[in-house]
Amino acid sequence: MDIQFYGANCVVLSNKGTRIVVDDNLADLGAKSITKPDDIVLFTGAHGAPKGGRIVIDGPGEYEVSDISIVGVPARAHMDEDKQQTATMYKILTSELNILVTGHVHPDISNKDLEDIGIVDVMIVPVGGAGYTLDPLGALKLIKEVEPKLVIPTHYGAKGLNYPVPQTDLTTALKELGMEPRETVSKLRVKPAELTDVTQLVVLEQS
Repeated sequence: MDIQFYGANCVVLSNKGTRIVVDDNLADLGAKSITKPDDIVLFTGAHGAPKGGRIVIDGPGEYEVSDISIVGVPARAHMDEDKQQTATMYKILTSELNILVTGHVHPDISNKDLEDIGIVDVMIVPVGGAGYTLDPLGALKLIKEVEPKLVIPTHYGAKGLNYPVPQTDLTTALKELGMEPRETVSKLRVKPAELTDVTQLVVLEQS
């Protein structure tokens, strides 16, 4: 599984010819959409970007795409009131890896959500804060609850993106998380044999 980061909460997961694009609302933020006609497109919350793609998934449920299982888990969005669940977390399952994309969820996750999520190898989580999404402390709380083997931070302040509210920059976010990056790469090829029981963090350069 290869993972690339395109800014905001947008990541692309590529596995054996299948490309999954998550939260491509880049056009809404002043950048260019990266979705291609044959992509599988996932949205974790409300979006106004063009849907595009071959298949669009924007809510809870269980889906099979090629040899990949996608499970949409309903969750409380960061700005939801208690009991609301307008967000969707996605668990993406291959024969070797369990990947969780949280989206803009509230840091107080329920026991049921944790049961639905199960074991997580790679967790992709926003850290930008400012009331818009998880801040580093909220992300850290979620990381401790989920206990993934690898963490990839997203949705932090970056050039070329016009966020509705300023987002915490990566350096500050990492300091508040208290996690030193294992490495910084432009594309991450996740190899199960390299994952450990101690949670590590990898920074993906914006493509």
